Amino acid sequence: MRAVVFERYGEPAEVREVADPAPAEHGVVVRVEATGLCRSDWHGWMGHDPDITLPHVPGHELAGVVEAVGARVTGWHPGDRVTVPFVCACGSCPSCAAGDQQVCERQTQPGFTHWGSFAQYVALEHADVNLVAVPDGMSGATAASLGCRFATAYRAVIARGRLAAGEWVAVHGCGGVGLSAVMIASAAGARVVAVDVSPQALDLARKFGATAVVDASKAADTAEAVRELTGGGAHLSLDALGSPATCAASVNGLRRRGRHVQVGLLPAAPEIPMARVIGLELDVLGSHGMAAHAYPGMLELVRAGVLRPDLLVTATIPLDAAPAALAAMGTAPAAGVTVIEPWS
Repeated sequence: MRAVVFERYGEPAEVREVADPAPAEHGVVVRVEATGLCRSDWHGWMGHDPDITLPHVPGHELAGVVEAVGARVTGWHPGDRVTVPFVCACGSCPSCAAGDQQVCERQTQPGFTHWGSFAQYVALEHADVNLVAVPDGMSGATAASLGCRFATAYRAVIARGRLAAGEWVAVHGCGGVGLSAVMIASAAGARVVAVDVSPQALDLARKFGATAVVDASKAADTAEAVRELTGGGAHLSLDALGSPATCAASVNGLRRRGRHVQVGLLPAAPEIPMARVIGLELDVLGSHGMAAHAYPGMLELVRAGVLRPDLLVTATIPLDAAPAALAAMGTAPAAGVTVIEPWS
């Protein structure tokens, strides 16, 4: 099969022929229809993830067709169209038994713990626990956008953020996960302030329901701008980018007893303003994807047209264009979601 491979962190990846994967007894091999290009893939390419072993194939946000199944798989068959959370759970640890597969104690992640979906085929583990059926009529590109960014944003806003209609929500960073959060929060009845440095990203945030926007490249203090727009601070704020500056701005833009949810991966430990956390009784929360069993509620909102993840897909590229697009994520990430189609 053809796949994107890198042999050194931060150095150009290339498309080359590699061996096709085989399914584990409890796993499947999926023929990849589409796979999203995510900032987490860039973090892996830069060497920020300790689980990666070189040489490596990135990619963790995918949809496709089951090609082969292991002997112990009971719920899936060749020809099934599927997507998968980026956290593949073991199904048997205490966290999984509690329904918290997104923090599985023996989790695997395509594109991190093993080769991923920037390829024509990808192996996925513990299929009966992790696979999600793609609804009829949903495109591969739309389904691929669900597994990491959209599902992560959905759980961060609804479950971890405990959003209530009428609240103010600030979203720092309007890439794929941030725009997903804007759309989800707006659909849930929130008033959303979107923060980014890109005019194009802020235009998309307005399109997807943002009440107000802050251009962080022009604002002297983005947290102060958020507090002013929201009449004292956001009830809920998300750092959807993952930098010390956006993390601190998210916390500083909250009102008393507000909730900060960290979604974006942080390459370095941030300086969180803990005096403010204590004095205002703020909640500081992490959010790490969403378990496969939690997808039906989100998928029903997609089916009903309440949520439109298809609108977030702003570019589709072939596999040969993926190495350059991956490198560009660090300096000039595209607005919206870029999807790679490995067979085009």
